[in-house]
Amino acid sequence: MLIFMQTGGNMKVFKLDDILKEPLRSEIIREIVNGSIFIYPTDTVYGLGCNALIEDSVIRIRDIKKTDHPFSVIAPSMEWIKKNFVIRFPEYLEKLPGPYTFILKQKKEILPKIVSGSSKIGIRIPDHPFTRLITNAGVPFITTSANISGEKTIRRILEIPTELSSVDIVIDGGTLGERPSEIWDLTGENPVRIR
Repeated sequence: MLIFMQTGGNMKVFKLDDILKEPLRSEIIREIVNGSIFIYPTDTVYGLGCNALIEDSVIRIRDIKKTDHPFSVIAPSMEWIKKNFVIRFPEYLEKLPGPYTFILKQKKEILPKIVSGSSKIGIRIPDHPFTRLITNAGVPFITTSANISGEKTIRRILEIPTELSSVDIVIDGGTLGERPSEIWDLTGENPVRIR
């Protein structure tokens, strides 16, 4: 059921169960492809994201979150990862989908510089139903915690700070956990756990 937030502009809120069925499913996939800014559930915490290939949308997220830190992306598929990134430790990819972010080096620049500022990108495939819509959209999707940089992550959409009320779409997936994903750097001689 579509409702409108009382606090913020034209932000639309959808229940997760509703967007997994037609006709909303196709509408959400279209919004992903077109670069709308989302707050959405993952298998860890709520994320803030958009189509990573649309530079203007990525800039909007940076402005909303007030950060210049590198962003990670949700990969649309395992095939996309293998095609576009140097895989030194393939056994780690077997953990996906799951609560992991793997830093990998792009074979060639496929994502705008604004995403991470380097050829290294954090890659995720959350074990969550919303990820299926990203897979169907077929585009990499920015994933960063839905909070102002340095502040507490949110577990429920009622905790969305007013500074984030300029997003376009919120997907209500209920109450989530507090722990963000493990981060592993897989670009060196050995895997290194960052978080």
